[in-house]
Amino acid sequence: MSKKTYILLLVFSLSILTKAQQTPAPKQSKSVLILNATAHLGNGEVIENSAIGFVNGKINLVADARVIRLGEGAYDITIDAAGKHVYPGFIAPNSTLGLVEIDAVKSSDDEDEIGNMNPHVRSIIAYTADSKVIETVRPNGILMAQITPRGGRISGTSSIVQLDAWNWKDALIKENDGIHIDFPSSFRRSGSWFEPGSIEANKDYAKQVLELSSFLSNSKAYLGDSSKDRNLTLESTKGLSDGSQILYIHANEEKQIIDAVQFAKENGVKKMVIVGGYEAYKTAELLQKNNIGVLLKRVHQMPENDDHDIDLPYKLAKILTDKGVLVGLENSGDMERMNTRNLPFLAGTCVAYGLNKEQALQLITSNTAKILGIDTQCGTLEQGKDATLFISEGDALDMRTNKLTNAFIQGRMISLETHQTKLNSKYKTKYNQK
Repeated sequence: MSKKTYILLLVFSLSILTKAQQTPAPKQSKSVLILNATAHLGNGEVIENSAIGFVNGKINLVADARVIRLGEGAYDITIDAAGKHVYPGFIAPNSTLGLVEIDAVKSSDDEDEIGNMNPHVRSIIAYTADSKVIETVRPNGILMAQITPRGGRISGTSSIVQLDAWNWKDALIKENDGIHIDFPSSFRRSGSWFEPGSIEANKDYAKQVLELSSFLSNSKAYLGDSSKDRNLTLESTKGLSDGSQILYIHANEEKQIIDAVQFAKENGVKKMVIVGGYEAYKTAELLQKNNIGVLLKRVHQMPENDDHDIDLPYKLAKILTDKGVLVGLENSGDMERMNTRNLPFLAGTCVAYGLNKEQALQLITSNTAKILGIDTQCGTLEQGKDATLFISEGDALDMRTNKLTNAFIQGRMISLETHQTKLNSKYKTKYNQK
């Protein structure tokens, strides 16, 4: 590549990065009442003709509009949503939104850190609230996300944000909610995605697990020693033993999951979640017994092994739900940030493979909120919770009818405009003039 071409590409990339998302909405100043919509509360309940009211960013009314009486002027703004649907805002866990803007531009990629054991790395300080990718997910109802680091054996800590903010501090819902571990795989695959090779046992598996255990043992010893020099890396694991943080273990294989549960127990971890969980259905009894939730990997994929049912990924949520495991959906993988907007349609696929619509809705609302430990604040339409919700013209889990008319984050009516909608309006105008 010539120097001139490189400079042109760099200028083009930087010009994209400097175009910020829509201006964040101001704090809610007027009370809002949404009337006559079908309200999907996110806890399995549906109110066919609802009244949803909120003031100062909090929901203060959830009722059947046919049986309540409100005084004149009880709310400043009334939205008649007859024939439409109201949903709690969808939550995207295990996400790198705001950590990478353009994969090919190194200066816009801040999803991982140098080193193998990085529990002290805080992803939130690298979060770019005005990422252009973020504005593309909100029109489909994704209004919150867990910002999660990548890389290393211990990747670092995640934080949970709402997706309409000036900066990371404004965006925070829960800071440093948990630490993420990429648990060693018991098998290794040779070849590539387009030309798979053989599968063989990972000869270093026991050694890699031991390294993890030794690290946490050293951390416990450090935390129990009152006369010590400060070590921020070891100190950052304190939340795992006192229960203030969740240990998110990224694991897919049956053996990985079984060993991960044992690993957490042996190291005094209070709260644990499995991320990925492709073979979690084989360990469902163990997970249910230990009250361990699963953030299930992207269900829009092919089965991983030749002897698996062709539709196994699609029905995993149903299998685990029937076995009493708390399940949420995550969307990591190829082009994960761009594909985040498809999160509701992953839940919709789970409807086609056994779950009812309200159960599928819970996979990306209340279940995920419970798994992340934010269910007292959001995840359902209930009095006292954040007014983070949206109105859709139709079923929000169906890509044909997921058409948002209004969205609110903590009571603030946010913009649903994106770069794509601007182009759409631009060229509609052009061709309508012909």
